[in-house]
Amino acid sequence: MSSDDAARGLDAAAVAATLRRLGRAPEPPWLHQEVARRMADRLAIIRRQPERWIDWWGFLGAGAPAVQAQYPKAERCVVEPTPLLRERSAASTKRAWWSAFTAPRVTVQAEADPLPTGLQLVWANMMLQWAADPPALFARWLSALAVDGFVMFSCLGPGTLREMRALYARLGWPTPTPNYVDMHDLGDMLVHAGFADPVMDQEILTLRWDDAAALLADLRAWGGNTAPQRCRGLRTPRWRARLVHALEALRGPDGKLALGIEIAYGHAFKGAPRVGAGPTETSVSLDDMRAMVRAGRGPHRTVS
Repeated sequence: MSSDDAARGLDAAAVAATLRRLGRAPEPPWLHQEVARRMADRLAIIRRQPERWIDWWGFLGAGAPAVQAQYPKAERCVVEPTPLLRERSAASTKRAWWSAFTAPRVTVQAEADPLPTGLQLVWANMMLQWAADPPALFARWLSALAVDGFVMFSCLGPGTLREMRALYARLGWPTPTPNYVDMHDLGDMLVHAGFADPVMDQEILTLRWDDAAALLADLRAWGGNTAPQRCRGLRTPRWRARLVHALEALRGPDGKLALGIEIAYGHAFKGAPRVGAGPTETSVSLDDMRAMVRAGRGPHRTVS
């Protein structure tokens, strides 16, 4: 495990296994589809109409229909992290031969491949929680964008499954989630990567289930536990029965099992390159230089 993975509380092998499993699912998680719809509503505040955009982890992000409804003429480049997900995206973009003359161009590529440049939008729905190094990813996105292009993303925040984490702690079990990044830290990362005017906000979705089986099925469908401290072996029926019993503590006054899911949203623009003033120059006479050397100090140069 890399230091970045450890700092994020992510197990890279668990993330890879999750992507393989979700890549075989009949469709993207319904939670991703709902968040994509909510995030697409925010596109209305952006005046610029992208001509080309990146759909990052497009299959699991499930945002293509909503974005294409906003920008029907924009070319779409789908970036996928695994071969199976590339296959799923490629299959979903196949069109009748005559539509090639009217529909915008769609390409699919691997995440590790060089990105196209000069794009106006990077769209990334519900994937940053699996990114071991968000600052490096933000830098890649910045390089792909044209000046005045923008990034828009969503991800799980640290308020996600707070009740479940507390329950696991009471039972003495390892954490059931990785370390989700706070939205303010994500905003700082955007600035450090070179983005301008980042805007971050979040909402808590309170979800309710009739029974523990439905709750656990949804949690697995959304990705499962990718924390390094999770149990590495198979759990026993007795352990599951204990978990199901403990989950009863989450029932609210309405009789439903309730969990909070924090969704963090962010967008930022790529500004025009700044022209630096360059280093300041310091003039020092030869006699003064000799005096400073004898005194054990030298001239200092300030870089702006």
